[in-house]
Amino acid sequence: MAVQFDYQRAYSRNIGWVTHEEQERLRRARVAIAGAGGVGAIHAVTLARLGIGHMHIADFDEFDVHNFNRQVGAFMSTVGRPKTEVMAETVADINPEIDVKVFGNGVTAANLDEFLQGVDVYVDSIDFFALPARRMIFKACHERGIPALTAAPLGMGVAFLYFKPGGMSFEEYFRVEGFDEQEQYARFAAGLSPAMLQRRYLVDPSGVSFAEKRGPSTMMACNLCAGVMGTAVLKILLGRGPLRPAPWSMQFDAYQQRFSHAWRPFGNANPLQQLLLMFVRPVLRGRTVAKQG
Repeated sequence: MAVQFDYQRAYSRNIGWVTHEEQERLRRARVAIAGAGGVGAIHAVTLARLGIGHMHIADFDEFDVHNFNRQVGAFMSTVGRPKTEVMAETVADINPEIDVKVFGNGVTAANLDEFLQGVDVYVDSIDFFALPARRMIFKACHERGIPALTAAPLGMGVAFLYFKPGGMSFEEYFRVEGFDEQEQYARFAAGLSPAMLQRRYLVDPSGVSFAEKRGPSTMMACNLCAGVMGTAVLKILLGRGPLRPAPWSMQFDAYQQRFSHAWRPFGNANPLQQLLLMFVRPVLRGRTVAKQG
């Protein structure tokens, strides 16, 4: 027997945590996700199951075997297929009524306006090392008054930042302008994770190479990112309660079973961040030199 899709029935188990009227607001909302890999793909699935009715998904990459440990769209059947195509099919299989716009070349200067057109919330999910694209998108969101969120999968935990319209910008917080690439990575890492809860249990440093632009990630971290991100998107779209914006950051580490809220006025210019950078820089330099040597 063929089953007819029914939006109200599909999302009926959300009711109680949200009202019927709020569920309709989620149905009308438009969320843009840049990146459809480890965190981006699971963000798309989480938001589709939340009932978000309009979605922009951007990524230029294809699924490969090395994605299997953490990316919900990665299967033997999807190897070699564009990530955006696979995830568009996945969210449409959850909600056949969903309106999905695919940006198969990623987000570029040429399509940035289209990517952010009509968007209520921006969800940052691009690769750690893609700082130029990330800076471009966050700058555009700040100028357009679009809430912009990032949840980084660090170790076996999540680090979360919210850039509120009219509040501190990405650039004001991370302060990467004018520095070389390695210093920008150091500043981005320090700003994402002022508490550095994940640093104590990296058992094989060879898994990290900033020279080769790669680092380890886990499914547990991606799942935690999706839960934190989905909840934050819901709170913003429904105007539900406080959400601490930058210069506040939040980190939860499941392995350490520790939680941290950090407040860093002036972002990476804060004296505590300057001390942290003194620790981060040599680590990054040492790993890069060791790998190249």
